Formats: sequence, C-alpha cells, structure tokens
Amino acid sequence: MTKKESIISKANTNSDTKKPTQSIKKTADEHFNFEASFSELEKIVETLENGQLSLEQSLDDFERGIHLTRACQDALNSAQQKVQILLEKNGRSSIEAFSQT
Repeated sequence: MTKKESIISKANTNSDTKKPTQSIKKTADEHFNFEASFSELEKIVETLENGQLSLEQSLDDFERGIHLTRACQDALNSAQQKVQILLEKNGRSSIEAFSQT
C-alpha cells in the first residue's frame, strides 16, 4: 500500500478526528468542487510524503486531508446514487461492471 493509499485508508476509518477550522461543507450558495478538493488532497499527500514539515503542521495537514477525503467520498457516493436513480428511471435496475477493453 502506498503512503497516499494509507492516508486515505486512515481517513476512512478514523472517526475521532477533530473538525478542521476550515470547513469542507459548503453553504447552499456555494458548490463543492470535487476536482479542486481532490487536487488539494494530492498536494497534502505529497507534502506529507516529503517529510519536511514540523509535527504540528503535519498533523494539521493530515487532519485537513482526512476531511477532504470524506468530502470527496460523500460527493462520489452522491454521484453514484444519482446514476443509480437515473438507471432505474430508464428501466435498468442494476449497474453493470465497467469494462476497460
């Protein structure tokens, strides 16, 4: 498992983490930007992998990464639900596996 996968895995299982001062959740007027959030998460992972930060900054970045991961996962889950609803409306009740061939 790569460090990036490890960080994301920990974010999925760590529910005791404090909420960040910078909120991921947007108000009704704002729109969550998955691509920007994912890009920020990638930068955080690279910075943490570099190992040049203080312990305090590393923990702050790790905490932010956890919240970004959760927000991205929520967005992906929501998109998957929307796809499922659209498929069901079109008479298809299940999602077929994607074939890359």
